[in-house]
Amino acid sequence: MVFDIDMIREVYANLPEKVNKARETLGHPLTLTEKILFSHLSPNVPIKNYSRAVDYVDFAPDRVAMQDATAQMALLQLMNSGRKSTAVPSTVHCDHLIQAYVNAATDLQTAKVTNEEVFNFLHDVSNKFGIGFWRPGSGIIHQVVLENYAFPGGMMIGTDSHTPNAGGLGMIAIGVGGADAVDVMAGLPWELKMPKIIGVKLTGKLSGWAAPKDIILKLAGILTVKGGTNAIIEYFGEGASTFSATGKGTICNMGAEVGATTSIFPFDEKSAVYLEGTGRKDVADEARKIMSHLRADPEVELNPEKYYDRVIEINLSELEPHVNGPFTPDAAFSISEFGKEVKEKNFPALEVSLIGSCTNSSYEDLTRAAHILEDATKNGLSIKTKLIINPGSEQVRYTAQRDGVLKVFEDAGAIIMANACGPCIGQWKRDGANDRPNSIVNSFNRNFAKRNDGNPNTHAFVTSPELVTAFALSGDLAFNPLKDTLINANGETIKLVEPEGYEMPPNGFEVKDAGYLAPSADGSSIEVEINPESNRLQKLKPFAPWDGKDFIELPLLIKAFGKCTTDHISMAGPWLRFRGHLDNISDNMLIGAVNQFNNKTNAVLDAETGEYTQVPVLARKFKAQGLGSVVVAEENYGEGSSREHAAMEPRHLNVKAIIVKSFARIHETNLKKQGMLALTFVDKNDYDKIREDDKISIIGLNEFAPGKNLTVELIHSDGTKESFEVAHTYNEQQIGWFKAGSALNAMK
Repeated sequence: MVFDIDMIREVYANLPEKVNKARETLGHPLTLTEKILFSHLSPNVPIKNYSRAVDYVDFAPDRVAMQDATAQMALLQLMNSGRKSTAVPSTVHCDHLIQAYVNAATDLQTAKVTNEEVFNFLHDVSNKFGIGFWRPGSGIIHQVVLENYAFPGGMMIGTDSHTPNAGGLGMIAIGVGGADAVDVMAGLPWELKMPKIIGVKLTGKLSGWAAPKDIILKLAGILTVKGGTNAIIEYFGEGASTFSATGKGTICNMGAEVGATTSIFPFDEKSAVYLEGTGRKDVADEARKIMSHLRADPEVELNPEKYYDRVIEINLSELEPHVNGPFTPDAAFSISEFGKEVKEKNFPALEVSLIGSCTNSSYEDLTRAAHILEDATKNGLSIKTKLIINPGSEQVRYTAQRDGVLKVFEDAGAIIMANACGPCIGQWKRDGANDRPNSIVNSFNRNFAKRNDGNPNTHAFVTSPELVTAFALSGDLAFNPLKDTLINANGETIKLVEPEGYEMPPNGFEVKDAGYLAPSADGSSIEVEINPESNRLQKLKPFAPWDGKDFIELPLLIKAFGKCTTDHISMAGPWLRFRGHLDNISDNMLIGAVNQFNNKTNAVLDAETGEYTQVPVLARKFKAQGLGSVVVAEENYGEGSSREHAAMEPRHLNVKAIIVKSFARIHETNLKKQGMLALTFVDKNDYDKIREDDKISIIGLNEFAPGKNLTVELIHSDGTKESFEVAHTYNEQQIGWFKAGSALNAMK
């Protein structure tokens, strides 16, 4: 089945004229990013040289994708929008609510029973509003999108931070919060700050143990977790056409870890082969007709420094395999450096190796890992760690099973888990994890503390599926398969074979039931029922509009120290079950954030009693007393997942403002959408002025305007006062959201 072929043909029919007009109007050759952005401007938005990372621009995406955890809140908001159906093609994918524990069959059945109420709700709303529904077990959202919906030159948004995976097929695909998705599904323009463009020139060709994953692992070390903020990473150069579409998807997927708005590759024959192999020859044929418009203009590639805001060159022929971690995805080490790091830091013993996630779960990934494992087994080697495999989709799983690929893993002692996110997002019931120091290696994308198993002492290292396999066979983090050897059961010295695999299945993809359910042609008569007593789902009540007054003498809720990601603000794992119930999930608000005053988590001062209490408990106490509160934090606040619960929970518990040194892009937008104040210190040293028992006022809201700073006044418990300015990035429309109480209120 080719989804949305008429829509795609319409995009392609109009794209050349739009690109030519943009080139003529702007007066310079265009990057691929510019071609797609300017061909997706919202109607009546003029073509002009917008200031990158400054000007907000309205766009008209082609489609929306939602995973089951974030879809709940998005669809609850859609139900309040007054729409009868979505304005653009949209889908829901059930991949987050399946916990990895025993094996695929057992875990999937458990998930269907445990989450029946939520899955039924998602299907009913999808049916009512014309949304395609992918059942539990159908696969991980980004792999399913790559196989079925991504198309070169298109533009989509998705309620997951790794939506950029679709950039592997030349699509501008951007992770957003649910409120943004509702705007697009409701037919409204979608607002984005015009991004900078980072050009990454790839030369040479990968070989040996080097994999596409190593490109983004190296780049993460160069850019750091903040280096891509408000930028799109565009890959180009002869090296970009030398590896598979799924490999490109892996690279774009993990671009989220450097804060990039999204990442993108040009359309080429590798893209066309993948489209054809996944049943979309019609799309490949149409894209070939306009191929010159689906890559940067030749002048851009010849003189990239003139057209990109920054240019980085990576020679694939010289690229070593990489391992990144622990605790942050930008701690990058080549394999030749990593062994030394392991020994110097004395990292804990390696216990589990994991292959899968939306980043590395394609047929090619599985076959390259299986090739290493099969050869090792024939040579008398066996795995020394637990090995867990999560296929990316039912199509990948079925084909890999048919071709004997999964049998290689099973014969070696690996466990095949469900086609779902599982351990990557904390949906891993890991017996014996506790708080014991240990190490794991995985082919995932994110490795923050507690991310995978809830254990703050699990050292998670991100690498390619190939190296995960090598580590599983050695049981040793200091092992380097490029030069080290292993001893088999007979005492023989064995060197692991270099990985080989298939970009596409030699006998084609096959699947009996992909897991897709089409919506009703007319869902107007469908009633969506929510049990008022449910602890999983709760109808949304509109947030109150601003009362027209400054915020005066609000208590400090928490002053967070160090890294504070969306995992710290609203944990995943077992909390995923409350993603459709705002009040219940608010009990996890900021429980992972470290309090700067005592270096503890979930322990903040109640100035009234002089005792320390849990963050949500104190916030609820303030709310019951009619008080707002303030959260203060450091750099890149809200880094990580796109989950808007990290913005909705503070809003629900009456937090009025978040004041930080800097924000991650998606989270800042999510806060604005929910009618909150997202403010930054003009002087970052002012962070140090805030004391544990301060009363905080925010002055100047009656003159709230774009580019105009607000004032923070502190009243210390000793009676002294201090004040300083705070900045913001609100435009007129976003100030309207604040005044209305939320973007949804303003839309209605």
